[in-house]
Amino acid sequence: MGHVKLHIPGPVEVSEKTFRAFCTPMIGHRGQGFKDLYAKILPQLQALFHTRQLVYLSTSSAWGVMEGAIRNLVSKRVLCCMCGAFSDKWLDVAQRCGKQAEALKVDWGSPIRPEQVESKLATGQFDALTVIHNETSTGVMSPLAEIAALKRKYPEVMFIVDAVSSFSATKIEFDLLGIDVLLAGTQKALALPPGMAVFTCSPAALAKAATVKDRGYYFDFVEFQKNAESHMTPSTPSIGHVYALASKLEDIFGEGLEARYQRHAKLAQLARQWAGGHGFTLFPEKGYESLTLTCVNNGAKPGGRVVDAAKLQKLVKDQGFLIDGGYGKIKGTTFRISNMGDETEATMQALYSALDSALKQL
Repeated sequence: MGHVKLHIPGPVEVSEKTFRAFCTPMIGHRGQGFKDLYAKILPQLQALFHTRQLVYLSTSSAWGVMEGAIRNLVSKRVLCCMCGAFSDKWLDVAQRCGKQAEALKVDWGSPIRPEQVESKLATGQFDALTVIHNETSTGVMSPLAEIAALKRKYPEVMFIVDAVSSFSATKIEFDLLGIDVLLAGTQKALALPPGMAVFTCSPAALAKAATVKDRGYYFDFVEFQKNAESHMTPSTPSIGHVYALASKLEDIFGEGLEARYQRHAKLAQLARQWAGGHGFTLFPEKGYESLTLTCVNNGAKPGGRVVDAAKLQKLVKDQGFLIDGGYGKIKGTTFRISNMGDETEATMQALYSALDSALKQL
């Protein structure tokens, strides 16, 4: 079998154009060529983040920057908002970093709600908060703008937002929301190879980081800011990723941000319609469904059709497409279909045709 096209929550498909850019011949990362490359993409990154702040390039998975945020910004106690497998990991990460951490935990399939967050922040025990905007394990998108509105009431609390699987697929206005850290990986909606993260920090976050001891070096936010001011990175970057990112930003702004957001929203709607049309229900609570992937209920919750998810996945893979058979404690009782990145109605329809064929064989 040739290449199996990825419709999993990440990594996602990478275009030939992006791969060609990734293979651009190397340059020195401390030379003018790299500074010019970073300077070229910075305004586009700022537009994508909707910020006037500098945007940093980290040669790591997004988890590196997540851990960095904990090390840089937590000096008292961090509230970890947990609504699925990946947001649940924040608590473990914080504790492994030696930080005092507390869980705000909701049932899988439910979003994090602002009133739940406020009831915790009102205690005055916390100086940081972690939120995953789009929880890929459950297909839930929490109401980020409503949660971020609490920042005005609790300005001393550092709001750390993981937008790994929503960034560039839906509008997240960093400056307007008033959050302190926004981070994303390259292998999700940006449709680049895995191995790089992009993030930005508020002035308040940088000021807080400067006061925190033992924040380390590799993910020291102060070092990222200092280097970015000269269009450099604190340590050797993956230059291929930066070339690929430059190419992808050409695509993104060629399409237009609003058109990109609308495309992802439309494709997510079509995915939900496909599921409903075949007798399935959705795992996320209604009104909080992800715009980048669809988590189909397959017995995890009452109601709807139930099939052998592993067999469905295999039958679809035999036709050249890979979907996800569920994650963590809902593996098999859900399955997930990604529409993020470069997908179109035509490419998604090819997947649905394969799914239709597979369902007839079950």
